[in-house]
Amino acid sequence: MFTGIIEEMGTVEKIKKVSEQAVSLTIGSKEVIKDVNIGDSVAVNGICLTVKQMSLKSFEVDAMPETIRSTSLQALKPGAKVNLERAMMANGRFGGHFVSGHVDGTGSIIDKRKKENAIYYDIEIKEALAGFLMYKGSITVDGISLTVFGVSGNVFTISLIPHTVYETVLGEKGKGDIVNIECDLLAKHVKHMLQIPNEADQEGVNEDLLRTAGFM
Repeated sequence: MFTGIIEEMGTVEKIKKVSEQAVSLTIGSKEVIKDVNIGDSVAVNGICLTVKQMSLKSFEVDAMPETIRSTSLQALKPGAKVNLERAMMANGRFGGHFVSGHVDGTGSIIDKRKKENAIYYDIEIKEALAGFLMYKGSITVDGISLTVFGVSGNVFTISLIPHTVYETVLGEKGKGDIVNIECDLLAKHVKHMLQIPNEADQEGVNEDLLRTAGFM
């Protein structure tokens, strides 16, 4: 589990193809590497990956075919910068929102504009994910916990403060670039529960049932 608060930008040092559709990544790090062990989870651009080897200045992770197909990993090249976050500690501050590191898909930046001290991004995602968008709700973009400031169909708007612009890879991206998207974990659980048939009426939990039970 992660928070979406990026700890540092690492550098992809090596991409090794281990099979037809799987790769091994060696990622250079200064901060994360100080407190990471073999078997630990690290979010790389929002993707939860497991450390399999490490040195004083880098760590190595594997990416399986499904991960490559569902994320922007396929576009990474040696020298690319990536957002890094270690798994959250139970006794630490929780500054973002619940982030699993299980990317739901990718989005495309269709506009980027400056507004006073902020940078606004409009990002288009697949229609299947649009139902999870909510004004002032949470969204994870390349592993960054962000707030949705606008929704229009399957396009949402986010705003980056100067710190996020300078300290994450999203600040370097622009129109046409691909980003990893993880929708709000709680919203996904709610949708799943609403789709499960209720044993009594076989219609599942719905708005009428919640209103009758006093939840709405």
